[in-house]
Amino acid sequence: MITRALLAQTESPDLDSLGEVLDTSGLGPWDYGKAAIILVASVVLGRAVRFVLKRVLSRTRTDDFLGDLIGRIVFYLMVAFGLVYALEALGIAVAPVLGALGIVGIALAFALQDILENFVAGIILQLRRPFSAGDEIMSEEYEGRVTEIDARTVTIRTPDGEIVRLPSASVIKNAIVNHTRNGHRRTTLAVGVAYGTDLDRAAAITHEATAAVDDVLDSPAPEVYVEQFGESSIDFAVRFWHPPSIAAAWRVRDEVARSIARAYEANGIEIPFPQRVLWSGVTPGSSDTDDARDPAESSASDTTSGRGD
Repeated sequence: MITRALLAQTESPDLDSLGEVLDTSGLGPWDYGKAAIILVASVVLGRAVRFVLKRVLSRTRTDDFLGDLIGRIVFYLMVAFGLVYALEALGIAVAPVLGALGIVGIALAFALQDILENFVAGIILQLRRPFSAGDEIMSEEYEGRVTEIDARTVTIRTPDGEIVRLPSASVIKNAIVNHTRNGHRRTTLAVGVAYGTDLDRAAAITHEATAAVDDVLDSPAPEVYVEQFGESSIDFAVRFWHPPSIAAAWRVRDEVARSIARAYEANGIEIPFPQRVLWSGVTPGSSDTDDARDPAESSASDTTSGRGD
């Protein structure tokens, strides 16, 4: 409805006289030449400014996208101003033309609302810089390495080799987890030992086995805590820091688990299987016949025995 109303305004008497405004009769070759020179100069100057901005911003940023984007915007603005001055050089009233273009522009803005939203979100992402190309991030349910950031989308490559293009608006509206920004990340591995195990000794062996892995960082040092008393085991939470990539997280976690398993086997520490304790109601050390017998049966048996005597 809004678009129709805006387009309906283009049929007003003021715009019907647009042909009179664009009347170029009486113009000579010099007028056309001057307008062409202004337009060409604006294009050349715009390209030069765009190139300079891209070079300058690329030296201060980690990627070229923001410099290229700002350079494009400045280029289009300079060309637009050059076009306006070229029309004025031809003696054309610019105000009615801009009015008509403004009405059409508003209609297009409503029609291209989603595209414009992603475009603005892409600019905000570049200004806020929550991640850069090459970082490994998690956005929504997608996780992977950022390969490209353009005006409307963020492209990531998942560990499975899939290419995912996320709209910039959805990225900026959701939580962003940047795995690589700090240069390292922490993983927690759960390990269980049997009840009756010397926990101090087991924790020391676990810590030593974890620290022996090459990619486990010495600082911050690994940590081993008793986390809970499980149904079949006493569970340790083994926390260690390692390089930040997703591939490194999987590899180091595997190496730590193997190192702990070897250390437990060498020191006789048991990692128990899940188990259940069943109790039949019989107290250990007592007579099975006396304890398991129902009290009513016992009384009846005693009575019968007395009658026989």
